[in-house]
Amino acid sequence: MSAYGTPGAGPVVHDPATLPADDNVNPYTFCVELKGNQWFLQKGKMIAYYGAIEFNGIGHGRLDRLVRTAFHSPLHASDWVVAEGSGRMLLADRAFDVNSFDLDDGNLTIRSGNLLAFQPTLALKQSIVPGFLTLIGTGRFVAASNGPVVFMEPPIRVDPQALVGWADCPSPCHHYDHGYLTGVWGGLRAMTGLGPVSGEEHQFEFTGAGTVLLQSSETLMPEQAAGVLPDAPGVPGAGGPAGTGGHPSGAPSLPGQVEGLRRRFGL
Repeated sequence: MSAYGTPGAGPVVHDPATLPADDNVNPYTFCVELKGNQWFLQKGKMIAYYGAIEFNGIGHGRLDRLVRTAFHSPLHASDWVVAEGSGRMLLADRAFDVNSFDLDDGNLTIRSGNLLAFQPTLALKQSIVPGFLTLIGTGRFVAASNGPVVFMEPPIRVDPQALVGWADCPSPCHHYDHGYLTGVWGGLRAMTGLGPVSGEEHQFEFTGAGTVLLQSSETLMPEQAAGVLPDAPGVPGAGGPAGTGGHPSGAPSLPGQVEGLRRRFGL
């Protein structure tokens, strides 16, 4: 029987021995195995754990060296804790799709509200794009998305609300569609101020080599990132229903295995 269960056979009841180690329990829950090691964890994303695991806030005295070497995002420090010890820890985020990824000497920028956890072998830095964080180095991270993730090659223009992140390519530029802005709907919005900015009006433009990660929804996860203005373009906070759909378990690699990522997600 798989971790997801067999249709019609009833629910699978897990214990510490049957939980998968560093893998998905189902499309919406990921299990991290701790063996005396540490993970950075966004507050509120742990739903249960087995074993002896401690959670300490960023800046905790004896963890100063770890924080100095791996955590470089002071605006978001209050949103994170360090999980350490031995056991198995379940991560989830309001029934959104959850995936793990392996970064191999790479550079990936991700929407701050979508990042659930990451290994301290990765360094976290503040992106120059409001509402996003950058992971640098080698290690695993866990992220959520509103619907399955789609991987695209630049050059491409994307709806900011569908953007999860980008790997090994320059930060995007803002692009505003002149035809839309000067058309009927753009004119009505300019006169009345009504209606949200849409992907038809405003896009992020990516150029150069790399990979762009999109969620298969234009509804942002209802997450307000710390340290940014609530009305800044592309900042989480719009809210919306949770995505549905499953995905294979396991951790694809970014970069260097983009083709493998596409195969895993049926692209």
